[in-house]
Amino acid sequence: MKKNKPKATAPSRRKAAAATPSAAAPAIGARLRHARLVKGLLLKELAQRVGVSISLISKYENDKLLPPLTVLHALVSKLETNIGALFEPDWSPGDHVARAGSRPRITAGGDGQSEGVTLERLVPNGQGHLLQANIHIVAPSGGSMGPMLHEGDEMGYVLQGRLELRIGDTTYDLRPGDSFSFPSTLAHAYRNPGGDTTRVIWVNTPPTF
Repeated sequence: MKKNKPKATAPSRRKAAAATPSAAAPAIGARLRHARLVKGLLLKELAQRVGVSISLISKYENDKLLPPLTVLHALVSKLETNIGALFEPDWSPGDHVARAGSRPRITAGGDGQSEGVTLERLVPNGQGHLLQANIHIVAPSGGSMGPMLHEGDEMGYVLQGRLELRIGDTTYDLRPGDSFSFPSTLAHAYRNPGGDTTRVIWVNTPPTF
């Protein structure tokens, strides 16, 4: 199957993939709507701040579409919350150990042609954490669906598969055992250019997801 390298695209021009109905599909719409109402924002106002259409915000809030990671990050930034607060309210931040198979996962949408990414949480969402760590599970052709930039620093280690990581104007082809680090203020994006699932330990500080 032919794979084309995606161009860096702003959230305003990026479509979200439809959330596939399943028992495991996350339902974040009510929490997203609540966060918007707490901020006193109309649908139109939030759409303008994030750079997507009003209809997309409505579909997100009604769980008809799952936003890609770039749009999720923009939404929580404008709502002054974080992605973890939308997805994982039941994992106690007081827990010090998370057993294999019990950690919550965050699933972001793709662009309609390729899958997005799933984040398996290594550090629970909660106040007081200076680090945020996830295993990014990236399906073939999946990824961040566009560039992001924000405050902080991040680093990662490729466990499995290939990772095409773009930092600023430079693109790196990473393999198992490769690691990376960069200031989050540099525009960054990533995708899986291979045919197998990619897994990456990814650490951010301060927590933004």
